[in-house]
Amino acid sequence: MLTRAPPSVFPLQPAPRPVMVAAAPLALPLPTSPALPLRGVPPVAARPISHRPALALAPVPSVLLSPPRAAGPAASSRPPADDVPEVAPRPPERDFAGTPYVPVYVMLPLGVVNVNGEVVDADELVGQLRVLKAAGVDGVMVDCWWGNVEAHRPQEYNWTGYKRLFQMIRELKLKLQVVMSFHECGGNVGDDVSIPLPHWVTEIGRSNPDIYFTDRAGRRNTECLSWGIDKERVLQGRTAVEVYFDFMRSFRVEFDEYFEDGIISEIEIGLGACGELRYPSYPAKHGWKYPGIGEFQCYDRYLQKNLRRSAEARGHTIWARGPDNAGHYNSEPNLTGFFCDGGDYDSYYGRFFLNWYSQMLVDHADRVLMLARLAFEGSSIAVKVSGVHWWYKTASHAAELTAGFYNPCNRDGYAPIAAVLKKYDAALNFTCVELRTMDQHEVYPEAFADPEGLVLNAAWDAGIQVASENALPCYDRDGFNKILENAKPLNDPDGRHLFGFTYLRLSKVLFERRNFFEFERFVKRMHGEAVLDLQV
Repeated sequence: MLTRAPPSVFPLQPAPRPVMVAAAPLALPLPTSPALPLRGVPPVAARPISHRPALALAPVPSVLLSPPRAAGPAASSRPPADDVPEVAPRPPERDFAGTPYVPVYVMLPLGVVNVNGEVVDADELVGQLRVLKAAGVDGVMVDCWWGNVEAHRPQEYNWTGYKRLFQMIRELKLKLQVVMSFHECGGNVGDDVSIPLPHWVTEIGRSNPDIYFTDRAGRRNTECLSWGIDKERVLQGRTAVEVYFDFMRSFRVEFDEYFEDGIISEIEIGLGACGELRYPSYPAKHGWKYPGIGEFQCYDRYLQKNLRRSAEARGHTIWARGPDNAGHYNSEPNLTGFFCDGGDYDSYYGRFFLNWYSQMLVDHADRVLMLARLAFEGSSIAVKVSGVHWWYKTASHAAELTAGFYNPCNRDGYAPIAAVLKKYDAALNFTCVELRTMDQHEVYPEAFADPEGLVLNAAWDAGIQVASENALPCYDRDGFNKILENAKPLNDPDGRHLFGFTYLRLSKVLFERRNFFEFERFVKRMHGEAVLDLQV
């Protein structure tokens, strides 16, 4: 079904607060499904959180299969110490019974609705959703892709597939988190479906490639539009923010009943690469590999024009340029003149440039969230902020700087972002809540990664609601325990906790018996319920 954009802003009624659904016992056979993709996230480790095969049995130590030793003075009732395998004891688990209820959502496959407006493998998906419902899951997250919905002509929207999908979800009494995905799918790790930007936008990009973010070498990143055209009428007479607003307004009108009934519990606003508020500074398509520092993405002519104006306003026209000693995508910070300890990042010019670069990010969030709040008045909105944790323990925080977070060791780079979110009553959705510092040091000790510090430092102090999602597949108890610890911090003086968690992602592997047992156990503990097999 094709609909035209409404001619003017419609008065919208606030949606009622979502009603929590009580968990039901698991009573259905576990379905199978094809392997499903990850959401695009940086490969923050060489391996994912450990995945235990279903019902795998540990090998019996050979010493236990040996024939008994002969009795006598030299014989011992126990095998020699050297023969006994050392097994590290599992650390004790916290008892989360009686703790606050944290809703759990599950991300649906990236391509659950295809470009033709069809729900992919609908019957199988219904079976999977029933199992999730029986396990106590509160709802699911769905990406609404700009490239699918407004694919062919400006302001002509095809919501047909999403209408069918949302009806399936409503019939199962699950809640919906919906992502306004204004980026392409297919260029990041785990993306096994291709959903480009709308065809009419890419046609404009062929004649005017400066609508895209651009690195120092002139390589264009077509994943999302440059923030330099937020207020430039280069999209067939509309600015980028007008295009985003028209899309959001059309969605709000088309799915009004789902807002009124409380089925849609939250709208996540895509603000950059991978739907996250950041520059596309570490694109795999341009050769980036973890833990490279990435590159600045400000060389399209629109951002360069803004940079020139800012430099002239400061009286230093020579500063109207990006740094020429910031290395390349896979550099280490201390091997560059800009990011090394005592480097140019902390010079007068460096501070000017980084402040301008990060302010472009904050201004973009401000402009789009102002219109999102208008379109979704009375509804919960959220913004995803990427967990760029590598090189966090170095002075410059190089990977964060290229991503747009001006957060060196002597500055709080997340406070301006939190202030914008608070201004529009938007929640913060933080990634990498399951990662452990020691894991990162084992794999890449040179990267000085600190995801725990990143997750715990950036959020609650701003007084905004905080949700999270895992950045990598997680099926084991240790990973789930880490999520629980961050969701409900021990001995927090203010009793703070996450207001929601979204699990990445619905997949065939999740439904393997052992994995789903751990997942269902995790959901119960997030809900504050008791489990019988607590390791103490």
